[in-house]
Amino acid sequence: MPLYKSISVNSQTTVKIWKIEESYDALFQPLDLKSQSLQRVLGMKSELHQRGFLSVRHLLHEFGYTDQDLYYDENGKPHLKDGKHISITHSFTFSGVIISDAEVGIDIEKQREKIGIIAHKFVDYESNYVKPTDEDYINRLTVIWGIKESLYKLFATPGMLFKEHFLVIPFMLEDGCTVAWIDYKNKKYRYHTAFLEFEGFTCAYVIP
Repeated sequence: MPLYKSISVNSQTTVKIWKIEESYDALFQPLDLKSQSLQRVLGMKSELHQRGFLSVRHLLHEFGYTDQDLYYDENGKPHLKDGKHISITHSFTFSGVIISDAEVGIDIEKQREKIGIIAHKFVDYESNYVKPTDEDYINRLTVIWGIKESLYKLFATPGMLFKEHFLVIPFMLEDGCTVAWIDYKNKKYRYHTAFLEFEGFTCAYVIP
């Protein structure tokens, strides 16, 4: 089973990443899915999405959980029945799960040129230090998107906007970490963030 990477962030927090190489059948066979999950996976039109969904259940198993331990709230945020905090992501051939005692968020993105086209939708303050002429422009934009997506998953509050409410402090790719802020409804929240690159993908995650 291709557990691709396991990262011990701190004593309370672990990230696990899965490289999705198996067929749908190979991923589906060993799992015991609850009826809602079964309906969800069977209703997906893309096999890529189905395999991503199923690989996340295999990652849960790596943590010692099953599909029965996972549920979603009205905002679509995942929770574990034992009270631990969880965040989930999948993108093309990779999926990831972060579990912690604290609120957390994770995102995996494929590095693609087209992110430059939509940069104006999620970058504001960050344009002071990330420029289209930079050699690593696409990679750093992908990190910014991944961090903001992770913050959005952590906060799970409808109405939050990447451009207006999330801010990523300047960083270089070799840093592997930075700080991010949420500025929302006259309150400010500070988060530690980390990121890594592998096989044309970027993974970012945030913790308080």
